Amino acid sequence: MNSEIRQIWVEVLHDFGSQQIFWQLTVLMAAFGVAWLINDALHTYVMKYARENTKLAIGGINRVLFPVSALLGVALGKWVLANWHHTGMLQLTIKLLLALALIRLSVYALRYIFDPSGWLKAFERFISWSVWLVLALHFTGNLTRIIKALEEVQFGLGKGEANLWMVVQGIFTIIITLFFTLWLSRLAEKKLMRAQQLSVNIRVAMVKLVRIFFITIGVLFSLSIVGFDITLFSVFGGALGVGLGFGLQKIASNYVSGFILLLDKSMQIGDVITTDGHYGVISELRSRYTLLRKLDGTQVIIPNETLITSLVINHSHSEKKARVELPIQVAYKSDLELVINLLKNVASSHTRVLKEPNPSANIVQFGESGIDMNLVVWIPDPEEGSATLKTELYLAVWDAFKRHGIEIPFPQREMRMLGSV
Repeated sequence: MNSEIRQIWVEVLHDFGSQQIFWQLTVLMAAFGVAWLINDALHTYVMKYARENTKLAIGGINRVLFPVSALLGVALGKWVLANWHHTGMLQLTIKLLLALALIRLSVYALRYIFDPSGWLKAFERFISWSVWLVLALHFTGNLTRIIKALEEVQFGLGKGEANLWMVVQGIFTIIITLFFTLWLSRLAEKKLMRAQQLSVNIRVAMVKLVRIFFITIGVLFSLSIVGFDITLFSVFGGALGVGLGFGLQKIASNYVSGFILLLDKSMQIGDVITTDGHYGVISELRSRYTLLRKLDGTQVIIPNETLITSLVINHSHSEKKARVELPIQVAYKSDLELVINLLKNVASSHTRVLKEPNPSANIVQFGESGIDMNLVVWIPDPEEGSATLKTELYLAVWDAFKRHGIEIPFPQREMRMLGSV
């Protein structure tokens, strides 16, 4: 145990049962009370006046603000009491609050950068346990011994020498740098996604490019900080190019196709398409693949190269609305003008059918068993499917035909026996 920690523990044990511990406890209660009031006021403001899209961010700041404000209060009280009393308990509290602030700041940064998932919660627990473990080792004096043991394990690295402690510091530096660059990337992404003057595809493409740029800069910067010779990447880049040319050709093609799809505006999120026998709505445009949500709720992962090289029917490329046709047959004795009016009225009365373009009923041909007709309607939401719509329209047509005595024919065969052998 180092001299500083030993001195703190000696003071804490000595102050128990004396007036000095009373003053330190008073400072702690005052600092925590003020911190609680500050956080309660911020929470009230968030619930009353903050916009919905900023509540999460302010809520995260609120969690970090409590240990930080309490830390400032305890530090101020320690500075005042140090002129007359021991402050061992306050020093221990400051170290604990620093650890708590670091944990909450790390958790807030993780939740801001990454989407909620199972691995994120596990990593948050790992950070918490790691911080508390380092603090426990520091309090017991074992941290210095572990650092010295790591420094003794040396090995050659290029033209110089390194040790395990340098490796640990390098890994920690890289992680912190990457977190910072990802945080900056997230800020830039949110700014870009709010730029309504740009199309959705352009915004998504720029977001991906910004993230790749920040991650690359962060990795190179962190490696240069820890002393890694980044010129070695020239050799690695050549090997990577050969690998892309042979083994990773398809993967590279999908990534390039993804950026082409985003930039040429042939498809956008929300478009209704048919490709490779699949009909559905584009829910996500990723760098490597496109996610197609079918009308039965299933998700189809389509490689971007397939969308570039194969035939794709975009039902909502120019307009969001879609055309739905319903073939109908009536008997030859039917009043065709009445049939046409009934079909138009039935279609116009449905809530999903657009009034413009108007529903139309057309005579297709004189069929074998009856007159073939076609009812054409337009709907504004093709992503919701047309099966239910057709069922409801057919039922309404059936009821209207029955009320007006219009017959729907069916094939009939007549057999005549001309004689027997």
